[in-house]
Amino acid sequence: MAQPTQAAPLPTPSLEGLTMPRIGIIVGSTASNSINRKVANVLPTLVNDDVEFTFLDIADLPLYNYELDGNWPEVATEFKNSVEAVDGVIIVTPEYSRSIPGALKNALDWASRPWGQNSFTRKPVAIMGASIGSTGTAMAQQHLRNILGHFDSPTLGQPETFFHFSADAFGADGSLQDEAQLAVLRNFAEAAVAHIESHAHSAAAV
Repeated sequence: MAQPTQAAPLPTPSLEGLTMPRIGIIVGSTASNSINRKVANVLPTLVNDDVEFTFLDIADLPLYNYELDGNWPEVATEFKNSVEAVDGVIIVTPEYSRSIPGALKNALDWASRPWGQNSFTRKPVAIMGASIGSTGTAMAQQHLRNILGHFDSPTLGQPETFFHFSADAFGADGSLQDEAQLAVLRNFAEAAVAHIESHAHSAAAV
C-alpha cells in the first residue's frame, strides 16, 4: 500500500543566532470568549527574554479524514506548516468530558499526518489548562501527555499548571491583575520557554 504524501513541502525551523526562539501557542478551545484563551493571551507578556510568540489557530480545521492525505485542504496544510515553523509549542487547553476538546485532538491528528511526517515528533511542548476549579484540567492534561508521548514530543514535566480561573482577576483590557496568579503563570511561562530553548539549541548543535 502506497504511503500518503503531503500536499506541500514543509519549512525547516531556522535557529540562526539562537537568540529568539519561535514559540507557537495552541488554545484547545475554539470559543472566542474561552477562559483558556484569556489565560493564553497573558503568557507572552510574562517572559523577559526575546521570544517570538504566534498563535496557531485550530478553529477552521475540517475533521481529519485519511482519504484527504493526498489532497490536503489549504487550511490544514497551513496549520501543519505553522507547527513545523516554530521551535516549540505551548498548549493551553480546557477539559471536556474528562479529556481534551475534540477540536484539539483533530488538530493533533492533522499535524501527525501524513504517515511518517508527524510535525510534533521531537518538537518540545509545554502544556497547561485553566478552569473554574483548582484541578479541573488534570485528566485532559494527562490524556494530552499520552498523545504527545506517542508523538515522541519532549513534554515539560514540571511545573504542572492547573490554573484556577477567576474573572475578577482580569482587567477590562484582558490583563491579569492578581499577583499570586501572575506568579503561577510566570513560573509556567519561564519554564516553558527554557524547555523549548534547551531542546531547540540541542537540535541546532547536532
